[in-house]
Formats: sequence, structure tokens, C-alpha cells
Amino acid sequence: MLDPVSANPESDTGSSVAGNLPVLLLVGGLGTRLRPILSGTPKPLAKLGGASFLELLVRQLRFQGFRRLIMCTGYLSLEIEKQFGDGRAWEIEIEYSTETQPLGTGGAVKLASRHLQGDAEFLVMNGDSFIQIDFHHLIATHHKHVGWVTLASRKVDNASRYGLLRVDSDGWVRSFEEKSTDEISGLVNAGVYVFQHAVLDHIPAGPASLEKDVFPRLLKQGVYSVAQDGIFIDIGTPEDYERAQKLCDRLYSAILPTNI
Repeated sequence: MLDPVSANPESDTGSSVAGNLPVLLLVGGLGTRLRPILSGTPKPLAKLGGASFLELLVRQLRFQGFRRLIMCTGYLSLEIEKQFGDGRAWEIEIEYSTETQPLGTGGAVKLASRHLQGDAEFLVMNGDSFIQIDFHHLIATHHKHVGWVTLASRKVDNASRYGLLRVDSDGWVRSFEEKSTDEISGLVNAGVYVFQHAVLDHIPAGPASLEKDVFPRLLKQGVYSVAQDGIFIDIGTPEDYERAQKLCDRLYSAILPTNI
């Protein structure tokens, strides 16, 4: 494991906005497809070089000035808590919201709402994907367009695993299309969002998916897409995990936004 403290720059590149904005990291998935490879290790702790995938995400957030992190855990949650603790070693405050049954992405966010009292907005990130992004630009765009959700998107050559976004010429999402067996290129959800607090009232109790159950209901309130062109990868399948390992050096050099 990389030394947490040495991973943090002395000069803080983050703004006060990032420092005050809570981040929900969704790391409670079962990781079924990777279990034969990881043998008892939760997917977010899958190794990339000398560190875990989750360390990469924490470093990315820390480098860009975020100081408050809520890890939404589930499967093998104690392994994640053992590695990251309260975040002190990383100079970031870490809390935990732990589900006792699989709740999906939407249910995990709903469960974590008790950590978000008084927060007008917050950031949400998938814990098994990485996108090279300037979070501050995403937040600024959210403030400019005044929708309920602003999401990072990415054009990919094969969108069959993700489902397509249909976005109008002004950047507003008009529909979320289901996954297809056809290998077609297009714009997909990259798994990073800025939410208004009001979104929590529109997430049903119990298991729920942000992508299927929540976002389609919020189109009238406004879901805005900010397209990215940097590195995008997830580790949901053995093939993608192998690809991430090959890109390890590039991933660690990409944790800073391109304008720093």
C-alpha cells in the first residue's frame, strides 16, 4: 500500500467549495464477477500496482481538495474500514454508512442520508470506476445550470455494458436507455454526480438503482450532462480489471485535473 500521507500534496489545489462538500463513495457492491480473481477481497480493494483501486479514488478526491468522505459499504465492509479507518492518515474525514442487505446504488445513497443533514448538495461516486475529471468544473457547471443532478459522461466505443444517454444540444439528459447486446458507440454515464439534497426525497425506500429507478424520474427537475474526454475505466469484469492493471501508471498520473 502506498503511504497515505505522502500521497497528499503540500499545496492544496482544492477550493473551499470542495472542502465543504461531502462525497458519497459507493463501495458496497458484491463484485460477483471478480470473486474468482479476488478471493475474499472486496472489489474496491482490488490491487492496482502497490495500492488498491479505492486508494486511487481517495487520492483523487484528496488532491482536489475534498475533506469529507462517506463510504457506503456493504459486502466485506470491515475490510474497507480496516484499511481506511477514520481517514486521519489520509488527512480526510471518513464516515461509514453500512447496508445489511444489498440496496443498489439508489438505496445506498438513501441510507447515507442521515450523514447529510444540513448539506444543500453533495457529490456521489461509483467505487468501481475511474474517470479523469476536474471535480471543480463539474460543481461549477451544476451551479450554473441549476438542475437537480449534474453527471459526468463519457463517449465510449462499446456502450452495451452501460446503456446510452440521450442528451440534447444544450446538455440536458432526455432519456436513459437500457443496456443492449449491440456493440454501439455513444455517450454513457461515467458514475460521478452532483446532487441537490432534494433528490433524496425521490429515492424509494429499500433496494433501488440510481440509473433505473431515480434518474428517469428526475428528468423534469433537470439532469445535466458534462462530457469528459479523459481516461475512463471500471473494474466490473475480469477483462476490465486486467486492462486497469495495464493502465496503472497512467491512472495514477491522471488523478489530477488537466488544468493543474
